[in-house]
Amino acid sequence: MNDKNAQRVRLETFEDFDNGLSDLIDLWSSADTNVTATIKDAALANFKEDLEEATLQWVDNKAKSKKYTAIAQELAEFEDALNQG
Repeated sequence: MNDKNAQRVRLETFEDFDNGLSDLIDLWSSADTNVTATIKDAALANFKEDLEEATLQWVDNKAKSKKYTAIAQELAEFEDALNQG
C-alpha cells in the first residue's frame, strides 16, 4: 500500500489490511491534485501484493484465512466500482 505521499506502507496484520482498505478507498476518492493516478495505481497494486502474501501465509489457518478472504472480497467490490466508473 502507498500513502498519498507515495510512500510504501507494508501491511502485515489483519488490522493493517482492514484500515488499509479504508485508506485505499480514501486515497482513490481524494480530490487532492497531488494524488496522481500513478500513486493510486501503485497503492492498489501494493495492497493487492501484500494481501496475496498474507493470504498465502495464513492458508492453513482457517480463522485467519476467512478474515483475509473477506478483505479480498471487499477489495474486489471496490475494484468493480472503479471499473464501472
